[in-house]
Amino acid sequence: MADGNDLTNRFPHSSASFPRRRALQMGSAGVLGMSLPQWLVMQTHAAFDNVKPVAKNVLVILEQGGMSQMDTWDPKPEAPSDHRSPFKPISTNASGVQFTELLAHTSRVADKLAVVRSMYHPKAGANGHPDGTQYMLSGSHPASPFEMPDIGCVATKILDSQCRDLPPYIMVPGNSEQNASARTGFLPAASRVFKTGGSDVSSPKWKVADLLPRGENSAVRLNNRRQMLAALDGGFSANHNIEGMDRFYSQAFDTLTSPGVESAFNLATESPATRESYGRGHRGACYLVGRKLIEAGVRFVTVDVLWPFSEELPGGFLLNWDHHDVIYSTGSCGTIRDKAGGEGRYGIGTWVMMGSTDRAFAALIEDMDQRGLLAETLVCFITEFGRTPKLNKFGGRDHWTDAYSIVLAGAGVPGGRVVGRTDNEGGYVLDDPHTPEEYASTIYEKLGIDRSKPLYTATNRPVLFGHAGDPIAGVM
Repeated sequence: MADGNDLTNRFPHSSASFPRRRALQMGSAGVLGMSLPQWLVMQTHAAFDNVKPVAKNVLVILEQGGMSQMDTWDPKPEAPSDHRSPFKPISTNASGVQFTELLAHTSRVADKLAVVRSMYHPKAGANGHPDGTQYMLSGSHPASPFEMPDIGCVATKILDSQCRDLPPYIMVPGNSEQNASARTGFLPAASRVFKTGGSDVSSPKWKVADLLPRGENSAVRLNNRRQMLAALDGGFSANHNIEGMDRFYSQAFDTLTSPGVESAFNLATESPATRESYGRGHRGACYLVGRKLIEAGVRFVTVDVLWPFSEELPGGFLLNWDHHDVIYSTGSCGTIRDKAGGEGRYGIGTWVMMGSTDRAFAALIEDMDQRGLLAETLVCFITEFGRTPKLNKFGGRDHWTDAYSIVLAGAGVPGGRVVGRTDNEGGYVLDDPHTPEEYASTIYEKLGIDRSKPLYTATNRPVLFGHAGDPIAGVM
């Protein structure tokens, strides 16, 4: 994809385009804020050659904070008793595959899942939450000399989205502790992810305001502004190449006027049985919105859950997986630390942690399978690293990059499979090790993206985005 064919690199530098752009700012900034068209500018066409896609869309479940592998996907009943998880292994519906009892619902869909138990970081420097999250979002180590974009930015830069009315890369809700870890890297700012926002997605009051016209700009006034854009084009396009840019502005107007946009985020359109299957509260609602966006045709969706604080959860003001303290508490982890950094959590076995996660993920897989979405959607359940095999003096587990687990499903991923193996404490990978770079390449390969072809920077420098690791063979 040559830089000369990239409107996002070429159009802003045209001096003749400024008067028209200034007029658009004056005429439509109140409606669009100049941001939605920028998100839409990012789309280009791919040259697939001989790479055949098996996935049309990608849904990433990003559970931030570093989920404990030995308490979930990689049970270790033979670990020393003073460090062993209290949660027992249980059989799943896949022969020979066990999870812990915290995944009782998910165990019934294990035949559709491939669990990669041998993830690790090949070099140091990404053991903090922001860096670790950036590593998983981009598939590129954050200490690399050249900052790489999110996998979602690259995928939607290359591929056209099937959904004209919505941004091609969306994060739900994208407002948790590490939300700033999303990056556009060398790609234009317009490639950035669209974040829905909203602290509690399950609330009836939750709306994605940035994709809805303001009241004063709806109906007739919005149409008048569209006519003004057409009039400006009529006097300008004869001597200037603006066809591509017009397509993005037209798409932005379509977004603001499409009844399908509000429906994609409206949980009231779902049956009570479906809502109940995903489980009450914020996490289930986030997962369900993720499915609705995939169903609407959005190319790349990331669900990024941080359960909101409420009066019903005393002490629960930072409910991610960073269990430095009292990981097995049946309620709040409290504040009993010596700078361990675990305050604001609830124990891993509580509803707001694994209870809601197990329920929502199992429902998501079943729901997508029943709707025929799983066959062409790659679902990725990830976290930025794991937890230490040994408990610390506060009864918690600290950050650990030498072994952790991720899960993939759909789009040709063989179900009922475990990839890789760790030692009897879950601390070190023994065979078939895999990295975030390989995880990224797996996504690109599933989407049919030719990883041998570079993208280009604004200065026409070629950048290979998927060359640092081969796809994970066990899930292809």
